[in-house]
Amino acid sequence: MPVDRMLPNTEAEDLVALARDLCQRELAPHASTAEAESRFPREALRLFGKVGMLGLPYPHGLGGGAQPYEVYLQVLEEIAATWLTVAESISVHVMACYPLATFGTDAQRERWLPDMIGGDLLGGYALSEPHAGSDPASMTTRAVLDGKEYVVNGTKAWITHAGVADFYTLMTRTSDDGANGISCLLTESDSPGLSAAPRERTMGLTGSPVAQLRLEDLRVPADRRIGEEGAGLKIALSALDSGRLGIAACAVGLAQAALDEAVTYAKGRSQFGKAIISFQGLEFLLADMAAAVESARATYLEAARRRDRGLPFGRLAAVAKLVATDAAMKVTTDAVQVLGGAGYTRDFPVERYMREAKVLQIFEGTNQIQRVVIARHLAQG
Repeated sequence: MPVDRMLPNTEAEDLVALARDLCQRELAPHASTAEAESRFPREALRLFGKVGMLGLPYPHGLGGGAQPYEVYLQVLEEIAATWLTVAESISVHVMACYPLATFGTDAQRERWLPDMIGGDLLGGYALSEPHAGSDPASMTTRAVLDGKEYVVNGTKAWITHAGVADFYTLMTRTSDDGANGISCLLTESDSPGLSAAPRERTMGLTGSPVAQLRLEDLRVPADRRIGEEGAGLKIALSALDSGRLGIAACAVGLAQAALDEAVTYAKGRSQFGKAIISFQGLEFLLADMAAAVESARATYLEAARRRDRGLPFGRLAAVAKLVATDAAMKVTTDAVQVLGGAGYTRDFPVERYMREAKVLQIFEGTNQIQRVVIARHLAQG
């Protein structure tokens, strides 16, 4: 059922309506089959790029939609409610563009950003490593300046779009100065020395390719460094704050889809002569699911509105990611329970929703890391 939203203007209402229409026409008929076959929906992403939805939060002058995060995230939520892989891909792409859009020079932005946010190029965000996931400051991938190029060696892990991206925003060590020794490089995916390992065999989001990136004497022109040398971790963490809001919106969309499926089933399924939705045990379960979805939506929107006003939002982004993804895990699990045995089969999408919800608690910082972030803000007072 359509979500009753309070959007800031008619343009935003039209954007959300367009996203909902595209989802129903172009995504809904293919989502279940594509996920079962582990097919990456590249054409769907090109379509959303053509209509401007891969660059919604970026400026008009660079080909973006110049929309506030409050609007962009609600569009993302609508997409996630139909096909999470597509929404997650958009969120990752928008995050991969963020360092260039926010910390790049005018010349760098004018040269590369329009094609990126116009949908012609798909991005990946290469931060994590096999032994440096929750602790990115311990990364060992290293770039050494050789004339006008950096030579990069190392391995990145758990990279969404590995093997299908056109570019990667790559965080790499350029000195031994701990957290201050990391820099941000923008590299093309077809560069010699860059290769993707075989895809990970994931529990959910099977349409979304995730793999290691291998960097073996990869040469990146020095003019593709974003920001100053040593500023990479600051850039990475800033991007993650916004990326966490994207994942929160995806989680709410997924939870909304599970709730809608559960309500529809409970209205249509009869036992003891009446619809099972009329039994108090299920009434209360569905009510709790609805409350969780609404609360998570309000939390991410509050963080987005603070971001749009230029206010600090890092703590609330962590709260939103934590609350929304935990809610998605609970709501999707409860949706399976509402459907009973039917929910445990692949004849209904709720079993897929439950498998997909799990990873939302893990990437863009595990929910344990979100608690660390929140606690540190509290300690700093």
